[in-house]
Amino acid sequence: MADPMTPAEWRAALRAEGVPFVELEGWTTRGRDAATGRPFGPVYGTLNHHTAGRNSLRAIAYDGQGPAVPPPLAHAWLPKSGVVTLVSCHRANHAGLAARNSFDAIRAETPIPRPDKATGTVDGNDALYGIEAENLGDGVDVYPRAQYDTLVRWNAAVCRHHGWTEGSVAGHLETSVEGKPDPAGPVEGYGRRARFPLTMARLRADVRERLAHAPSWSPPTTEETAMPLYANLGLVHGYRLAPGVWDHVEFTQEWADEAGDHAPNGTVFVAGPARFSGSLALRLEGLPVGDVVQVRQVECAGSAVKATHPISEVIGTAGGTYATISLVNRLGDGRSMRVDLLNQSSRDVEVASVVLKALVWKES
Repeated sequence: MADPMTPAEWRAALRAEGVPFVELEGWTTRGRDAATGRPFGPVYGTLNHHTAGRNSLRAIAYDGQGPAVPPPLAHAWLPKSGVVTLVSCHRANHAGLAARNSFDAIRAETPIPRPDKATGTVDGNDALYGIEAENLGDGVDVYPRAQYDTLVRWNAAVCRHHGWTEGSVAGHLETSVEGKPDPAGPVEGYGRRARFPLTMARLRADVRERLAHAPSWSPPTTEETAMPLYANLGLVHGYRLAPGVWDHVEFTQEWADEAGDHAPNGTVFVAGPARFSGSLALRLEGLPVGDVVQVRQVECAGSAVKATHPISEVIGTAGGTYATISLVNRLGDGRSMRVDLLNQSSRDVEVASVVLKALVWKES
C-alpha cells in the first residue's frame, strides 16, 4: 500500500529511470477524484493496456469513451516514438472492475491467477496506475523497440519509487472480468532480443531485470550468439481425460517461461517465429494395460488449427503409466504450438502429471 506519486515524484522517478516524457497541460490537476468523490489511492500496482487505435491521446485525455466513461482514461500515454505523455496523476478511468482474486495477487505480489468474477470485484481505478501503449491490438501491429523499452522503464520507475517488485506489474487481461485482451502484439525487439510477442510474463521479467540494476542501467544491445530461452510448465492438479475426444493440455503451473509465450492457465507453450527442443513427461492413472493415449503437437494461428504433427502413443502399464515424449519443431511467425491428448480407452483416465521442459530459440 502506498500514497500516489506527486507530480514532483513522477518527474524524478521517470528521469532517473531514463524515461523520455512530456507533460500534457493540466496533467497535475486532471482526474476523476472530485467528480466521483473517490480519491485516487492508496495504490498497489501498475496496469498495462494497449489503445486498440491510432492517435489516441485526445480520447485518453479529453474525450473519453462518451458520458459512460469520461476522461482521463490513463495516467500516461505511450506512442510508438517511445516518448511518454503524462496525462494525469489522479484517478483515471482505465481499469474498470478488477476481479478480487487478481487484485489481491497484485497487492501481495504473488502470481496472478485467471480473473474470476465469482471472487468479487474491486474498482481498479481507485488503486492502480494505468498506461496506454499505442497499438491496434490486432496481433500484427508492432511495438517498436523504443516504445517497449519505455514501457519497461515506466513500470520499473513506478515500482522502484514505491519499493515494489515486478509482481506489482499487471496487464488488463489479468484483471478484467469483461475479457479484455490487452496488452498484446508483436514487439520489434528489446536489448539483444529479436522480435517476440508482448506477454505479461515477459514484461515482468524485463522489469525484474531493470530493478536488479541501478536506474541508469540500459540493456545491452550488441548481437550475441543465439542463446535459448527456457520454458518449464506443468499442472497444479490432475484432471480427467474422457475417451474418444482430443483434449488440449492446459498448463496451470509455470515454473519458468523466459520466452513469455505461455498465458496464465493457457495451452500455448511456444510461439513463433522460433525453434524449440524439449520433452513432455506424462503420468497417467487408470489407463488399462495395453490401452493407448495418443499425444500430438498442434500448430495454430490464433484459435485456428493450421497443422497437426506426428502422433506418439502412450501404452498403459500396470501400476500407473509413465512416458516421455520428444518435442522438437520450428514455428513460423504468427504460429503457436499446443499439446493435445486422445484417450483411446473405453473409460476415463486421470492425467495425474504433465511436465514440459523446452529450450526455445527465437528468430527475427
